[in-house]
Amino acid sequence: MQAILIANPKGGSGKTTLSTNIAGYLAAQGQHVTLLDLDRQQSSMQWLKNRPGNLPRIVSQAEQKTGAVRSDWLVIDSPAGLHGKNLEHALRLVDRVIVPIAPSVFDIQASHEFLRVLGREKIIRKGKVSIGVVGMRMDPRTRAALTLEQFLATLDLPVLAYLREAQTYVSAAFEGKTLFDMPPHLAGRELEQWAYLLRWLEEQP
Repeated sequence: MQAILIANPKGGSGKTTLSTNIAGYLAAQGQHVTLLDLDRQQSSMQWLKNRPGNLPRIVSQAEQKTGAVRSDWLVIDSPAGLHGKNLEHALRLVDRVIVPIAPSVFDIQASHEFLRVLGREKIIRKGKVSIGVVGMRMDPRTRAALTLEQFLATLDLPVLAYLREAQTYVSAAFEGKTLFDMPPHLAGRELEQWAYLLRWLEEQP
């Protein structure tokens, strides 16, 4: 089973949006996907409860533990403030880490420190876990988005996507859906922004 950790210590960085949409993409490809929500708010699990039964199936960790469901992928939606032993344990479970970063000075500062902490972890230094970053809620007309883009350019890490802020994500989440469950004419622009991230996911870890 391959596993992905979506992590950033800052609340509101877009972890749940990334987690649910990545799970939705993998499920749409015919993969057996388990979604694990470590956040106390359990937003991903609420989304999963709202997911229509006619869409590609995604199961919770509780369902997967019964043994009745096998998984090809585990997607972990982590809580804000993930650090220390909890971070070490999470890293031992996964092949990849995706760090979503929102365009604000506070998000950039918190993410910079988190990436520095990640870089000190032994499992990262040994190259056993791959890391990528995603710019979230990007609006190219704003100074904040430009600042975030400049910050990401300084990192020695792949920038997997710049995802614009769009009502499409909100509408899909409200219905328990993802971009990959929606007609292309409604989500086409957003789907284009996911192209490199999806190729990165499909690479062997």
